[in-house]
Amino acid sequence: ANLVARCMFMSGVRRGDVFQNMVGYGLFTGGLGFQYGAERLGTLTIPSGSGNSKRQITLMGDFGTTVIHIIPSYALHLWKVFEEMGLDPKKDTQLRIALIGAEPHSDATRQRIEEMYGVEAFNSYGLSEMNGPGVAFECPEKSGMHFWEDHFIIEVIDPKTLKALPDGEEGELVFTTLMREAMPLIRYRSKDLATIFPEPCRCGRSHRRISRIKGRSDDMFILKGVNIFPLQIDTVLMTLAEVGTNYQVVLERENFEDKMIVQVEVRPEFFKGDLRQLERLRRQITESLRSEILVTPKVELVEPDTLPKSEGKAVRVIDRREM
Repeated sequence: ANLVARCMFMSGVRRGDVFQNMVGYGLFTGGLGFQYGAERLGTLTIPSGSGNSKRQITLMGDFGTTVIHIIPSYALHLWKVFEEMGLDPKKDTQLRIALIGAEPHSDATRQRIEEMYGVEAFNSYGLSEMNGPGVAFECPEKSGMHFWEDHFIIEVIDPKTLKALPDGEEGELVFTTLMREAMPLIRYRSKDLATIFPEPCRCGRSHRRISRIKGRSDDMFILKGVNIFPLQIDTVLMTLAEVGTNYQVVLERENFEDKMIVQVEVRPEFFKGDLRQLERLRRQITESLRSEILVTPKVELVEPDTLPKSEGKAVRVIDRREM
């Protein structure tokens, strides 16, 4: 609770805020973790949980919510529900801060959430084995997440050789707890891939920073001998204004050859039946993805609201390959 309260205060949350916690309160540690942190900070806390989008929006209006904790993919989906209800979160709510995390997301996704809601969005990082949220958090500089060195020792290792890597090199995060009494962990492998920034932050805090999580060493998939992380695809798609809020990657095997199909929802204002315009967009996405992941995918443009939606963590990759 103390670490989450520290994180929230660093991002600008104060005692007078109204905090709506829009994540699960079951086995997912983010729900209760932020609940206790917000209570420790002294905010009015609304434990709305996940899902039931229209009710979430109603609660924002009824209580004058100023801060939300939300999964990035659900934030993108919820914005479309605002539109369906004829509301604009920038005008019809009092939101000013969004605390996002629980799944890898690109900086372009964060910027899109900020533009949609008119808020300052801060990336957060935690894992259940380290007591859940509050391990690392962005400050107002938004140039990496400060991890709390008075509670954790963090190392970066090569996930294959297990050798320690110097600051500035990307590898797997390894944690040692310092303050835990019930179940201390020594050099616990997280499977999360990131970098420790060697230079100090402009905010003046002395705790070092890690990069945003690139992905997990175990959610990487291999296509035609190339290692690909879902975050690479997210980074490309979320920078394109024509792309909507949902996409899906399907991996298939045909005649012993692996294929990747990227299904992308197009925003309504760009999906007007102009086949030449859509074909140009399809080629642009294909080339941008090929440049990033070094494999040429098959890109399929689909109408808005046609791909499966998730009110929890988004399932972006479906692997249908059979050995």
